[in-house]
Amino acid sequence: MEGATRHKILIIDDDDFLIDMYSLKFSESGFEVFTALGPDVALEKLKGGLSPDVLLVDIVMPRMDGFELLEKINKNNLAPSAVKIILSNRNQGADIERGKELGVAGYIVKATATPSEVIAHVRDIIQKKL
Repeated sequence: MEGATRHKILIIDDDDFLIDMYSLKFSESGFEVFTALGPDVALEKLKGGLSPDVLLVDIVMPRMDGFELLEKINKNNLAPSAVKIILSNRNQGADIERGKELGVAGYIVKATATPSEVIAHVRDIIQKKL
């Protein structure tokens, strides 16, 4: 990303391995990476002033799913300018629709995308939004 600003991405997932892997891959691709192991940590970081350009949110997490997290983020006007993207193994039309209702700019299915493809999808979505 020559001459471009480094996009700040907050990766929210309840899986340590996936967070570490995506964190490394996005860092190697020129992103400034922040991570949150679960929705509570994500809310804490956002309320603490973190203002990412991109939120990459898993859906299936304990205590609060990704949709509930996005509802809270929207309701509390946290990261208002962030591009919200869902990264989930669930690929149901109802989930995709619900994401759209919550202002999600893209929906990526983990099982069908390699980490490189996820990064490419995220870049495409950012370019369309910013």
